[in-house]
Amino acid sequence: MADKTTAVPTFTAGGAKATTPAKLDAGVFGVEVTNHQLLRQAYDTYLANGRDNLAVVKTRGLVRGGGKKPWKQKGTGRARFGSSRNPIWRGGGIVFGPTGLENYTKKLPTATRRLAIRQALSLAAGADKIVVVEKLASKEGKTSDMVKLLAKLGATRNVLVVVTEKTPELIRATANLSEVKLVSATYVNVFDAMNANTIVLTSDAQKAVEAWLGGTK
Repeated sequence: MADKTTAVPTFTAGGAKATTPAKLDAGVFGVEVTNHQLLRQAYDTYLANGRDNLAVVKTRGLVRGGGKKPWKQKGTGRARFGSSRNPIWRGGGIVFGPTGLENYTKKLPTATRRLAIRQALSLAAGADKIVVVEKLASKEGKTSDMVKLLAKLGATRNVLVVVTEKTPELIRATANLSEVKLVSATYVNVFDAMNANTIVLTSDAQKAVEAWLGGTK
């Protein structure tokens, strides 16, 4: 990118539009994305690492019954079977099914993961999905106050709120908002950034994200 900074809408703590827009570091929010291969890889890794391993089936040794031989070995003209819990029988065990011990986790190198986050934030900035608020605080932790503030910021539907510290008041104010997710600056990930319709950054969180992801330095 030719420009080292990108200006975005900025609001005061009360929700009024500030006269001076915030400038995002292009090293984090202005990365050129030539293809989405890395983003897809990071997105799939996030989903895989959050997958619950709940599927379990019974093998023939775990299925109840089947101890008696269905018919004698010879003389019937039928195929020989030792148990009605044979996998090819109805009600028998399952072969090669999930055991609950499978490991679906994936790993990405730290540098690769951070590059993917920079790409996701750059796409969000290019689509005008990022706004900066000078300060985000909730003295009483009221959900209604948070709803009013987000409405003033133009943040609707899926909103990602990024702060430097998740205070108990902020957690309480956003806990009952199903379309609002509160995260710390160094815990931003590709999944949340890609799915958010609006990313709300506090001024301190913006600096923390830029310092964490490296920026132009």
